[in-house]
Amino acid sequence: MTGFSPQQCKAARSLLGLHQEELCKLADVTIKTLSDFESGKTSPYTSTLDKLRDALEKAGVVFVDPNGLGPGVRLKERGG
Repeated sequence: MTGFSPQQCKAARSLLGLHQEELCKLADVTIKTLSDFESGKTSPYTSTLDKLRDALEKAGVVFVDPNGLGPGVRLKERGG
């Protein structure tokens, strides 16, 4: 997996309607780790970022790589 930005993490949570506590349970990370990452205070270990990204993707988001417009996040299509 690749890394992602604090802004993408917050946007993904927002799209899914998840509070920090809910994502922490899904990803098995501490609230401090997530809070510090989303506020830009720290950069977690790659393994922690992988756990967060995996939890968010399983919950229904897709991370969009930079394509001239910058990185982003969107909801997965239903069905199909």
